Amino acid sequence: MTWRATVLTLFPEMFPGPLGHSLAGRAREAGRWSLQALDIRDFATDRHRTVDDTPFGGGAGMVLRADVADAAIAAVADDRPLLALTPRGRPFAQDHAARLAAGPGAILLCGRYEGIDQRVIEARGLEEVSIGDYVLSGGELAAMVLLDAAIRLLPGVMGAAASAEEESFSAGLLEYPHYTRPADWCGRRVPDVLLSGNHAAIAAWRRAESETITRTRRPDLWARHTAPVARSPAAT
Repeated sequence: MTWRATVLTLFPEMFPGPLGHSLAGRAREAGRWSLQALDIRDFATDRHRTVDDTPFGGGAGMVLRADVADAAIAAVADDRPLLALTPRGRPFAQDHAARLAAGPGAILLCGRYEGIDQRVIEARGLEEVSIGDYVLSGGELAAMVLLDAAIRLLPGVMGAAASAEEESFSAGLLEYPHYTRPADWCGRRVPDVLLSGNHAAIAAWRRAESETITRTRRPDLWARHTAPVARSPAAT
């Protein structure tokens, strides 16, 4: 079954963008996933195709109208998860990408202006998602990031299935360093263990490097990785 992505945006011409190249582009050409980019303005009801209005209570900027956003969602809503890309959303992570890849696809509403009317978020049960603690001009770039992270996990997209298992975040750790030819470059040698042919020693070295890098660069990930696992109360 083809994994289906629908993006609701004010700028459909931005898609597929980077998603039309490399792994994602080849997978789309092969029919492993499909992309539909719809213009939210097509669901406005006035001749000016108005999609936003000033916020109640005052304040700077404009707000994406609930009625227009809802009409756009209603045109494509099915069994796929509904996501809204917004800086205030839950941080997007590798496990979320894996869950999306395991499902039928996703419908993504790209925020613009000051935000989206809260009523449509609540009425449609939109899951708010953020790709980082910073503000973009709109949700389109965030949607591309989310889609790329999920698409590369679809069956058959990556050449080696083992690649996904060893990547950063897949086991709660950052990935170990990589080396290739030449073995000696500008006086910098590849670690001897990687040239030893001892697979157990190589695996141990890589694990130790991943732990060291995670501990020093991402203490938040390290804390989660080393936290005690909560045990369920024994059945009586």
